[in-house]
Amino acid sequence: MRLRRLPTAAVALVAVVSLAACGGQREPSGSGSESGGRLTIATGNTTGVYYQLGGALASVISQKMSGYRATASETGASVQNIQGLVSGNYDIAFSLGDSAADAVNGVNSFKSKQDVVALTRLYNNYTQVAVRTSANINSIADLKGKRVSTGSPNSGTEVIARRLLEAAGLNPASDVTAQRLGLPESVDAMKSGSIDALVWSGGLPTGGITDLTTSLGKGVKLLPIADLLPKMQEKYGSIYAQAPIPAATYKQPADVATIVVPNVLLVRKDMKDELAEQLTKVLYDNMASLVAVNAAAKGITLENADKTDPVPLHPGAKKAIDGLR
Repeated sequence: MRLRRLPTAAVALVAVVSLAACGGQREPSGSGSESGGRLTIATGNTTGVYYQLGGALASVISQKMSGYRATASETGASVQNIQGLVSGNYDIAFSLGDSAADAVNGVNSFKSKQDVVALTRLYNNYTQVAVRTSANINSIADLKGKRVSTGSPNSGTEVIARRLLEAAGLNPASDVTAQRLGLPESVDAMKSGSIDALVWSGGLPTGGITDLTTSLGKGVKLLPIADLLPKMQEKYGSIYAQAPIPAATYKQPADVATIVVPNVLLVRKDMKDELAEQLTKVLYDNMASLVAVNAAAKGITLENADKTDPVPLHPGAKKAIDGLR
């Protein structure tokens, strides 16, 4: 019996409902055929930007790419996303650029080189270190002896948190009481006073940080950390840069100088060229839908789309980017 194709509106509804259910991994669907199929997007914590933009991208794919149905899954983010992508649990994955670089080079969290490539560079992630004002923390070095959420296990946030602590001369394993919490749990712990600080790497604004700064007001502040940039660059290269978190983002008294790292959208190397081209094109053709969900998407530009080094750009994605310019 021949299967009947769902109407576009119904497909979109399926994507939204699947996102609301969140988190369900599935059997590998392969790297996509030209005729359509299911695509699963690995995102991040529910109150983070990856999750919001992943849901928006899933809806766009389902509505605009004939025959495809996309869903977004809640995950621990970057490292976990790459692991799941390589194992076939996901077809598309959001990742921090430093974690993706580790993956293609087979270092740090990855024991061998991973067969992942980029569809595009995305927006920058801002390292956001929030501390309870009463904890008397004015630098990363002051985190010694404190209770600190370093992010979900196997997340890009955890990678950056450990590197920041080391750059400040601290041992992440012994100099802080590390709590490996996702962002929602970190925010709740800050509110209850069970931790003194949290580290988060995400776009601006991040819903969880907005919730925290709104709820605690002057009881929480964002820590400037740009003084550690030289040591970070010395060890890990120019993938790290400096940028301000504008005061208006979280209604802080002044801009906060921090460290940023680009995000990339990853797929497996064996994804068919035509599918990679379609995915890249549909993202850029529907940028307004992503920006409507979170303003961080304004940082996704064709000018920077192919700046994914050291992560290779998929040939299909390159064709799409060149055609759109």
